[in-house]
Amino acid sequence: MLDPVVDFFTRVFYWIGRGIGKGIAILIWPFVAFRNWLRGRGWFVKIPVFLLLLLLVFGYAYMFYITQFWGNTDPEYASKYDFQNTYQAAGAPLEDGKCQPSAMVQVTADLLARNVVEDSWVPSNPLHKMGLFFIWDWKDTPFFDNKAAFQLGTNQAIRRTAIELVDRLGRVRGTSSINKSLQDAREAANYRENAWVVTLSPPFLQPSTPARLRDARRSFLEFNQELANCQADFDTRADNLLQFIDRMTADIGSTSEILQRRMQEANFFGLDRRADDRFWFTYGQLYAYHGILTAAQSDFRDVVRQRNLYSLWQRVDNQLTDALTMRPPIVMNGSASSLVKSHLESIGFDLLRVRANLVEIRDVLDK
Repeated sequence: MLDPVVDFFTRVFYWIGRGIGKGIAILIWPFVAFRNWLRGRGWFVKIPVFLLLLLLVFGYAYMFYITQFWGNTDPEYASKYDFQNTYQAAGAPLEDGKCQPSAMVQVTADLLARNVVEDSWVPSNPLHKMGLFFIWDWKDTPFFDNKAAFQLGTNQAIRRTAIELVDRLGRVRGTSSINKSLQDAREAANYRENAWVVTLSPPFLQPSTPARLRDARRSFLEFNQELANCQADFDTRADNLLQFIDRMTADIGSTSEILQRRMQEANFFGLDRRADDRFWFTYGQLYAYHGILTAAQSDFRDVVRQRNLYSLWQRVDNQLTDALTMRPPIVMNGSASSLVKSHLESIGFDLLRVRANLVEIRDVLDK
């Protein structure tokens, strides 16, 4: 009675084994063919090839390291600044004859340091850009593109803040020109996000993205030093804060729309090769805005007090902290009928809550 059953499963496992064997053979075929080609070559060919392979091995090992080991992503990092007890309103005169530097500028500089000084900038790594030997894009994997997406999300918030600092906050409209340090910071922060030092088109050499972001950080710190010496302006009027909140709300709304489009690709099993990109970009954006909003509350403390915005601001802070506590090992995009959780839906809900409260702050400022 058992012989037909045993025979059936034997055949099934046999064909499964053959299928796995053929799959492995297909994967390693290029390497076997390359080894056979190299076998008949002289040492003047083998040595450069060996050095190139060694370089690739170490290069990929380094790329795997920088994509898997992250710098500080403490969701409560913003509270550790303690701006309310250590800072005054931005530009306010101090007792020692100095002026108060901007908390927003300091946090923006620290976010840049977190990405390119304390950590490695992934998007411009050449092996990350080319994928696995040009045949497998890292964006299609659940692990090797998450840090890059997070860094791009933080950089989006940095760029938006840099634009607002140049156009409105770092000057008194009608009486002062654009601050050069902030202008340099904005140009550097808006540099191409995946540039490496070598390019295939003239002039063949260019500044890398990490180098330009370090330039942006230095320029932000230079502005804060000018502000501390009372040689620069920071306009803490309510309409400037309203404009900044408005721009931030629009930025978050754009990200929410991207998440919604990706959620349309949800399926019963929750497997989505691009869901992690969207999740970690959103996470990085919220991470950066958490610190920047905490700093803005300090810089505009007089406006916050006059308009009685503290409770609303605290609500946004709590929502951002809650959103940043979610760090799934694998991002899933389950449909409504699936038993698998949709991480995109979860962070999208947190994003909309933050946006709704920012709109409420904006409405109060507009009265």
